[in-house]
Amino acid sequence: MTLEKNFDFNKFEDQIYQRWLENKCFNPIESDKQYSIVMPPPNATGILHLGHSIGLTIQDIMVRFKRMQGYETLYIPGTDHAAIATQSKVEGIIFKETGQTRHDVGRENLLKEIDKFVKQSQETIIKQTMKMGTSCSWDHLKFTLDKNISDAVLQTFTNLYKDDLIYRKGRITNWDPNMQTTVSDDELEYVDETTDFYYFQFGPVVIGTARPETKFKDEVIVVHPQDERYKHLIGETFEVDWIEGKITAKVIADDCIDMELGTGAMTITPAHSQIDFELAEKHNLKIEKIINLEGKILEEVSTTCGGLTIKEARKKVVKILDEKGLLVKTDHKYKHSVPVNYRGGGIIEPQVLDQWYLDVNKPNVDFDGEKLSFKQIMLKVVEDGRIAINPSRFNKIYFHWINNLRDWCLSRQIWYGHRIPAWYKGDEIKVQKDSPGSGWKQDPDTLDTWFSAGMWTFTTLGYPEANELLEKFHPTSLLETGHDILFFWVARMILLTTYATKQIPFKDVYLHGMVTDKKGKKMSKSKGNGIDPLEMIEKYGADALRLSLVIGSTAGEKTKLYEEKIASYRNFVTKVWNSARFASMNLDDFDVNNINLENLTKNEADKWIIKKLHKLIQNSTENLEKMKISDCGSQIYEFLWNDFCSWYLEISKTNLNLDTLVYTLKNVLILLHPYMPFATSQIWEELGIKGELMLESWPEFNKEFAELNTEKIDDLCATINGIRSLKSEFSLQTNNKVEININTNGTEIYEVNQKAIQKIAGCILNINQTTDKKFINKVVNSQTQINLILDQDFDIEKEIQKSQKNASKLEGQIKGIQARLSNEKYVANAPKELVNESKSQLEELNKQHNLLLDKIKNLQNSL
Repeated sequence: MTLEKNFDFNKFEDQIYQRWLENKCFNPIESDKQYSIVMPPPNATGILHLGHSIGLTIQDIMVRFKRMQGYETLYIPGTDHAAIATQSKVEGIIFKETGQTRHDVGRENLLKEIDKFVKQSQETIIKQTMKMGTSCSWDHLKFTLDKNISDAVLQTFTNLYKDDLIYRKGRITNWDPNMQTTVSDDELEYVDETTDFYYFQFGPVVIGTARPETKFKDEVIVVHPQDERYKHLIGETFEVDWIEGKITAKVIADDCIDMELGTGAMTITPAHSQIDFELAEKHNLKIEKIINLEGKILEEVSTTCGGLTIKEARKKVVKILDEKGLLVKTDHKYKHSVPVNYRGGGIIEPQVLDQWYLDVNKPNVDFDGEKLSFKQIMLKVVEDGRIAINPSRFNKIYFHWINNLRDWCLSRQIWYGHRIPAWYKGDEIKVQKDSPGSGWKQDPDTLDTWFSAGMWTFTTLGYPEANELLEKFHPTSLLETGHDILFFWVARMILLTTYATKQIPFKDVYLHGMVTDKKGKKMSKSKGNGIDPLEMIEKYGADALRLSLVIGSTAGEKTKLYEEKIASYRNFVTKVWNSARFASMNLDDFDVNNINLENLTKNEADKWIIKKLHKLIQNSTENLEKMKISDCGSQIYEFLWNDFCSWYLEISKTNLNLDTLVYTLKNVLILLHPYMPFATSQIWEELGIKGELMLESWPEFNKEFAELNTEKIDDLCATINGIRSLKSEFSLQTNNKVEININTNGTEIYEVNQKAIQKIAGCILNINQTTDKKFINKVVNSQTQINLILDQDFDIEKEIQKSQKNASKLEGQIKGIQARLSNEKYVANAPKELVNESKSQLEELNKQHNLLLDKIKNLQNSL
């Protein structure tokens, strides 16, 4: 059967995926070795984006590879309830349609609306995940609010409380007035801002602040104990004229004060600053709120500014103090970083609130036969190599973050999610899953989404019930995720899994980088540089998108993606299809399921391709074992495009060995399958090869084949490359039929393959013929030389002079860029894209320079 002219991905991809589902191809097949991955759960109400796409592709490549290696593979899909984002979305819909807030609707009715919305939306992200070709075990689909997962989450919270690892306390907390909820430290982003910095006279000192609206109740001046300017004031009290009249202030000393910052003297606002709160606790100072949860000045704090927003109050306070003659000066170019909620971009206003916290420093966790703190455990399992982070440079970042970790605020002031299992009756508190009885009210807050996400590897396997899946597949083999959630998620999975199961959650962590546009810039709708993966699948097919996402990408680094790149990999898919189509046109009655292995190396070209194939099998296996996914894909690409199609098929067309052809094609399809599962599966089926490709065994490396003597074909290939090089040196088009004389001792291999050489190299080939014409000589090796026949009026000496002049010009450019790159300040401070561009320019200039030197050498040899 001859394959159709093109692979119609729009026609076949959904059909192929449906066949896989119907045949239960994704389910674990029993084996004595296991491999498991839990999918990082996308938001149940989200849509597929490039971050999902690259992650899904990498995960699926590894799962398909391990499945073919004979592992019992379990790839668990799931979705996340994404509490804040989901509730915010539904609240917005309700407000737009009815004008009602969540408080108007009520908790029970809001949760019903959210559940309804999630059920409708969940199917969308699941179908989109399938479009990527992911071979998930869909029978094990999970949702973070599934009953068994919710029960495990609440029980774990209860257990942590009993172990004195969770506590409730009024502490300074990151508060988002927009979303009306707390935000954990690692959910913050910092945005650079240029603003006004004010200097005010405050009694005997001048203080500096960018937040005068918080200073209504400031009654304490803090200085460094060694600051000579203020030593005499320490311990003194003063009457100070301030925003709304006279106040009494005192001066205290603390080592935390930076004498170089501002004037070296500061007042503190304990209720709205982490540093100030810690100072207040240390020195037993009053903690008074200035700003309410809506981001407005409290009415009881100020008669002049009560009820005003922060920005309104700031202007008014500055005006009042200026009129009093207390504004000393204003720096209009003050630069600082403002914390915002990464989910919605709302500016954080710290507040003192009663919240639930997880203690990361208390040594109350049983692990490895010791009593350790969470911090100690999180450091230990990475330091001792039980968990390997790839790329390893993220170890340093991970350790820095863990060493500076503060207690985790677990509670969120929203209604959707896992409701905190704490109950109140008067001053009594009980922590348990079910109500203690009448008169007890449950805490209205819910748990941080990352708490349930941190339990994902084991709750998806049926924890806490003992079962075969949990026993077989936990710890999981690999966690693949974006490097930006190393702290949000990866660290918390280690924390909660080691506590609940006494095991690590996974053995390896692979962190992919951000997918950017062609220039390395972050994609966004507003910039118009975004790429919709679903549109690309519709236009070029899932295989092309998968290939473009992983080939050329490096763990932890940016991956540049643009439509031309995806289109080029669509061309590669077509190349694979065409090579299989060529084979199908020549098979006739050949039995593709009965290859004669003894016939694989009957001629020189066969030996050459079989040797190349087995070296590829060896490298592919080693690369995938080490998760060098791009390297593996690139090598398979090069083999298929160049070695197999451009060389072997061309050389063998007049003397096809179908055993070798089919053997090579089958093995390449297996190696390619994890990267481009759809086209390879369709080719496999249409060629009539038995079985499902994704369940085929991974090829075994044969050392004997890899050590075959292929010197004759290697020489022939070197000669063809030499001809191409000469044509390139003299700017002759690839398809120009130039005249070439080959002088060689190995006449036979050139005579047998003369037509193939002429076609591949684009030349008229003479073998061991003498000539009176001018020619350029190139030495291939001790056995073979190439002569490129020139026009009679070609001036070799003039061409040498011209080439030497061009080489000298390039040398000057090379030295300039080398000097720039050897400048440490330039490399350290210039934008990374600019440095990389300089490195690319240098690489290209060196290539051009080397070509010119080869050209000059060849010209000189021809004199």
